[in-house]
Amino acid sequence: MNKEGKTRILILDDEPIVCKRLKPTFEKAGYEVETFTDSARALERAREQDFDVVITDLKMENIDGMQFLTEVKERSPATEVIVITGFATMETAKESFQKGVFDFVAKPFKISEILDAVRRAEEKRRAAGH
Repeated sequence: MNKEGKTRILILDDEPIVCKRLKPTFEKAGYEVETFTDSARALERAREQDFDVVITDLKMENIDGMQFLTEVKERSPATEVIVITGFATMETAKESFQKGVFDFVAKPFKISEILDAVRRAEEKRRAAGH
């Protein structure tokens, strides 16, 4: 959380429209949000700053989402990761959960599904004392 007690969220999706749709919704709901369409830049940022919640796509150019979330979780185990993907397979879902992913949302998604996942992630963090 930042100084004002706002939950910090990093959103990574190589489709700019996803970032454009999510950022204002989360800001309106009282979150501090940073969005990235480039996984290398997002990773750089995640190395400088811990986020409470990370929302990431899986299939991207350069660093893929699985690699990104693995590094985020290693650096900050308390960060809850929500995966959004249009390529959901049982294998991917299983691998994600083994790596400590909090939730998995298939594209196309409703904004309310992602907001709901973030709220549940916040509850889990609170229960764990973060």
